Amino acid sequence: MKVVELITSVKAYQLSPEELLEIYPHLTLSKIYSALAYYWDNKQELDTDMQRRFEYAEKLRLEAGESPLAKKLRDRGLIK
Repeated sequence: MKVVELITSVKAYQLSPEELLEIYPHLTLSKIYSALAYYWDNKQELDTDMQRRFEYAEKLRLEAGESPLAKKLRDRGLIK
């Protein structure tokens, strides 16, 4: 698991290290704290990387357009 993946969970859901441990039981609490410390020591670089990843995913989403399932549900009035 990458540090940015763990930090994304923290930012998205405001999870504590103990809550992260519940979600990611394959990690240890010491590894979680180490990842958080690494993030704070390299915050600018990692925030830039996370922003780049988000922009790339958004670009792909826009290029892909509406999925056939979403179109069908929208046509039936089940989603907006």
